Amino acid sequence: MQTNFSAAQLADPHVAESEKILRKCVHCGFCTATCPTYVTLGNELDSPRGRIYLIKDMLENGRPADKEIVTHIDRCLSCLACMTTCPSGVNYMHLVDHARAHIQETYKRPMLDRLTRAMLAAVLPYPGRFRAALKLAGLGRPFIGLFEKLPALKPVAAMLKLAPSAIPSASPMAKPGTHAGQGAKRGRVAILTGCAQSVLDPAINDTTISLLTRLGVEVVVPEGEGCCGALVHHMGREVAALASAKQNVDAWTRAIEQGGLDAIIITASGCGTTIKDYGFMLRLDPAYAEKAARVSALAKDVTEYLAALDLPDPVRKPGTVVAYHSACSMQHGQKITRQPKELLAKAGFVVREPREGHLCCGSAGTYNILQPEISAKLRDRKVKNIEATGASIVATGNIGCITQIASAARLPVVHTIKLLDWAYGGPKPEGVSDAMLVAAE
Repeated sequence: MQTNFSAAQLADPHVAESEKILRKCVHCGFCTATCPTYVTLGNELDSPRGRIYLIKDMLENGRPADKEIVTHIDRCLSCLACMTTCPSGVNYMHLVDHARAHIQETYKRPMLDRLTRAMLAAVLPYPGRFRAALKLAGLGRPFIGLFEKLPALKPVAAMLKLAPSAIPSASPMAKPGTHAGQGAKRGRVAILTGCAQSVLDPAINDTTISLLTRLGVEVVVPEGEGCCGALVHHMGREVAALASAKQNVDAWTRAIEQGGLDAIIITASGCGTTIKDYGFMLRLDPAYAEKAARVSALAKDVTEYLAALDLPDPVRKPGTVVAYHSACSMQHGQKITRQPKELLAKAGFVVREPREGHLCCGSAGTYNILQPEISAKLRDRKVKNIEATGASIVATGNIGCITQIASAARLPVVHTIKLLDWAYGGPKPEGVSDAMLVAAE
């Protein structure tokens, strides 16, 4: 793609990076076939290629974002299926991140939209605030029908629908400290406790720590760790995103210096995609560039780490049929496609992959709150394909996908690590009963 940026514009390193990305696009349109919003809406401007043209026009002309650009960029899930499909290596992720930051700086949203986004940014990354908000959600549930009738309040209705009726207690295992491995020491890792996941399903990390320590891996929960920054990063709030990134880089750097780390274990793939990008996000900060690159290199999804270990034979082989949903942040963001399925198969599960596995389930961070209609269409399409597999359990590696799919599916949706832990001697995942289990024929 030909570009026409001025020398003054290219002096801005963010613009220079976006210009390099734009030049790689050859207009082929392969991305449109795998873009969930284009497949759903059929509008060229709701495809990666269409958005690239809009972003190019906005940045080249150095103008503020307008309503049209914001509408189509807001509809992007950042699922990154386009990057998997693209034959030219266009880094759409970095381009759309730049566009969102530009929108945040130059566009004034309607008041209720601004308030909703400010509330999400002020609540979701903070477990204490998020837990309190979920407890208050019960007061709003009777008004869901009213909120759904008012376009500006549809995100509030979506939030209330997604809020669980019961909230698990906070886990003591999430407190800073060290969990010693059993037997011969096989490694030392840090684990991201996270924000939303630690409230919605703290058992995911508890299970991870339990399994890793049984395998002889020492697990550190570092002091000072917080939200990875993905939630605000995808809303264009770069100051807040970089502050979160720096906080975590500092926490993990201390852990590295105090005993070394073989990996930083991530159990939410949406977080993993962002943490693996810390090196890029902080590349211009001389105080953090090197440290951030080291952290990004150490970041591993839990299945990525387990696949590199010489695992023993499982204690039990359930023989249960599992539908594996590959989160977009896993398959497109981190390019992890093989390891989770191979681990499940080795553990004795029969793995089936749903049709259209490349398409997003519609969760995408805060997308199912801010774009509820499109999100619901994608969720229903995903659930239909999952249930067609005849599986009795859905396995996935991202809390957002778990919440989204479980809101419509008739079968239990659990984190992959819980099934692996079960096979290697841990308890059966909560919500899975013997009556539900279907063995392969």
